[in-house]
Amino acid sequence: MSERANASVIPFKVDEETEEGLPAETSAQDIGQNLSRNPGERLHMAEAVRMAEAIVFASAEPVSEKQLVARLPDGINIAAAMADLQQIYARRGVNLVRVGDAWAFRTAGDLAFLMSRDTVQQKRLSRAALEVLAIIAYHQPVTRAEIEDIRGVETSKGTLDTLLETEWVRMRGRRRTPGRPVTYGTTDIFLDHFALEEIRDLPGMEELKGAGLLSGRMPSNFSIPQPPADPDTLTDDEDPLTDIDLEELGLLTPRVTED
Repeated sequence: MSERANASVIPFKVDEETEEGLPAETSAQDIGQNLSRNPGERLHMAEAVRMAEAIVFASAEPVSEKQLVARLPDGINIAAAMADLQQIYARRGVNLVRVGDAWAFRTAGDLAFLMSRDTVQQKRLSRAALEVLAIIAYHQPVTRAEIEDIRGVETSKGTLDTLLETEWVRMRGRRRTPGRPVTYGTTDIFLDHFALEEIRDLPGMEELKGAGLLSGRMPSNFSIPQPPADPDTLTDDEDPLTDIDLEELGLLTPRVTED
């Protein structure tokens, strides 16, 4: 009998670590994607993932994709590299999370209690400040007059100043209406603090009712607006803030001109 007749077929197992170094929980799709890369591509991507890991780890602020593109080798698929890195940290004590268009390492949600003794106790916002913050988050871009119209009461300048100091709220632009009032919106720091990937992840009406934050007897015409998909983009009735605007608002030192 020939050697070929005596040969046996050994099934290929994907539930254990393979010669390519794929973990046991890797899906069939991931295996196909990894095996489709030649050794050079895999090595190039692995090095890019390591570099991205170092950049995000060393940064005190979330790192934007533009910053990653500028610092990683040319031709790297940033989305694929960050997806690989996110998967690596999925079950660890720290997770890679997306904050707007940026990335940051954060303590795993189920381990947050371990950090409670080390966190700095922040000053609680007043009810008025919380109301104004919620209105800005859901209605942005919104002016002070529009905030007051929604709340039904006057909003003090100190309330807006407090929210600006926390860096959860920013001045977006100026409305193209008489008086050119300033418009307000939220920041990436707001998203990061409240663990939101994007502004549209804010809870909707049913979620707010389930959490007891809205009464079950709401007016039939009551609705919660959907925030814009890209809060950084100015609307058609907004103008960007210029240096002159910033000087008027006290956010920029006036330039000294020679006579």
